[in-house]
Amino acid sequence: MIDSLKKPLFVRAALLRCLMLALFLMAVASTVSDAAASNPPAARLYGFTHVQQTWNNCGPANITMALSYYGWREGQDVAASYLKPDAEDKNVNPTEIVAFVNDHTNLRAITRIGGEMELLKAFLASDFPVIVETGYMPEGEDWFGHYQTVVGYSDADQFVFIYDSYLGSGENGEGLAETYSDFDDNWQDFNRTFIVVYEQEREGEVREILGDRADLTLAAERAFDIAQTEARATPQEWAPWFNMGTSLVRLGRYEEAAVAYDQARQLDIPWRMLWYQFGPYEAYFNIGRYDDVMSLVDINLASSQGYVEETYYWQGRVLAEQGEPQQAMNAFNTALTHNPFYTAAQDALQELNV
Repeated sequence: MIDSLKKPLFVRAALLRCLMLALFLMAVASTVSDAAASNPPAARLYGFTHVQQTWNNCGPANITMALSYYGWREGQDVAASYLKPDAEDKNVNPTEIVAFVNDHTNLRAITRIGGEMELLKAFLASDFPVIVETGYMPEGEDWFGHYQTVVGYSDADQFVFIYDSYLGSGENGEGLAETYSDFDDNWQDFNRTFIVVYEQEREGEVREILGDRADLTLAAERAFDIAQTEARATPQEWAPWFNMGTSLVRLGRYEEAAVAYDQARQLDIPWRMLWYQFGPYEAYFNIGRYDDVMSLVDINLASSQGYVEETYYWQGRVLAEQGEPQQAMNAFNTALTHNPFYTAAQDALQELNV
């Protein structure tokens, strides 16, 4: 300590910053550890109304289920009228679900990437419903994206209990049992994205459980760390690389994100993936790889029959950059034809000044 005081002022300041950072990281680790240790061995939420989804409607169905825990009595068609104005829309993203709750109900919702099982348990043990976005491959079907509402867990059985808008709610409404391992494997496909629905007066409790994940940047950093660790452990699996890309896009690190996405694509990502996740468009666009963006646009338009409005948005962004404002306007207008509430397309259209 005496020797350190003899160092120049800027060196001591740097040492102090390092020490403070170390202490902060220790505190965060301690908080996470304490939260995990404080979770009870089991928890179950009761009072949901199971909603059997109509065609291609798992997003509206699951948010309707989560809201029913708080007494919401509207049907899935109410959520769908905002989330899916076009019934053929292939995707409802988590931010759209959160916006629906925050703008059209008296409840609140928040979404983050990079969830973990202990965090999920902490929310359930505190009586907060959680929706997860997950990969799904029923027998005889190709992979697709899906939402599920988590209603409980049991450490003794190593089960998560879910309400599934496609498969049901289990015997006596107890929830369908899925092993921790299977649940986490499927959840990994979407970078462990989760949505928490809560009463506004309990927002402080939600943020306390989230810890550093309450901050969007720190949440993305945590998600990146998890994905990077998994990529090192299983370098031939596509999901960790794709999740690294998604996390890096959230952090604005587009060059690195593009490299991660390139690796994921070499490992044969599911052909429906770009119906749901659009990070590759954003990464490639922001580093000027316009041909790659347009290649993904063509693939997605063909596979989705044009029912993913985000595809037209990124098509329009490239066309605008290439000096084709009229074609860009057409692309943005097509996106808005499918979803008139799509604010990114609205903003892009206004910026064109055509």
